[in-house]
Amino acid sequence: MTQQTRTTGFQDDEFWTGFYDFLFSEQRFAQAEELLATSPLLSFADGARVLDLCCGPGVFTVPLARRGFAVTGVDLSPAMLERARELTAEAGVAARYVRCDAREFAEPGAFDAVLNLFTSFGYFADPADNRRVLTAMRDCLAPGGTLVLDVAGKEMLARKVVPPKVVRRGADLLVQSDTVLDDWARLRSDWVLVRGDRVTRASLVWFVYSAVELRAMVEEAGFAGVEVFGGFDGRPYDQDAERLVLRAVRPD
Repeated sequence: MTQQTRTTGFQDDEFWTGFYDFLFSEQRFAQAEELLATSPLLSFADGARVLDLCCGPGVFTVPLARRGFAVTGVDLSPAMLERARELTAEAGVAARYVRCDAREFAEPGAFDAVLNLFTSFGYFADPADNRRVLTAMRDCLAPGGTLVLDVAGKEMLARKVVPPKVVRRGADLLVQSDTVLDDWARLRSDWVLVRGDRVTRASLVWFVYSAVELRAMVEEAGFAGVEVFGGFDGRPYDQDAERLVLRAVRPD
């Protein structure tokens, strides 16, 4: 008999463990390595203090540590932090990991760069809480420090919200369908994972932002020098954009 479970929300650890192979594939780890090696937006001074906020299993944290940065990974998921520590040890490098809500992490002026990558922003139901995350990131930066925030922009999603997507990984099958909510303020993704005789269902709802909307939020949070790019290679944010990558600084 088929067993069914349901997990809902990014704060549910069962979601991250149940869907781990699809969320954090080998290709995702390889992509992070390549971006850190090639992206002008992820180039930092030797020995820079870097905060990887919502670090997950250390997709970026580990290669950042391998490059000699003093890196701290922050996440709310105990399971993902445990995996990050395992991967860090396997790599033979050092990184600090902290379990904390992104709204509440506070180490004022402690970092030269703060990263929030792969659409890890906008998941709190109250818009004020998402603004709190931006404020926390600003406060963690030293004056002149850099924020790099990467999301799937609303303009991109408008091209890609299509009939359900089907992904196979070995014998496992994932079906993902997206629904636009609240006049394009939010998006809901419904996931169905078939693994043997077990069916796992999950739903995530998050706010989606256009470049104009995200720029305004970041500026309101006290950042300056805001720049928007259509990819980690620094391309313009236009009809060919692959991501919405925003870079800003904390004023001196």
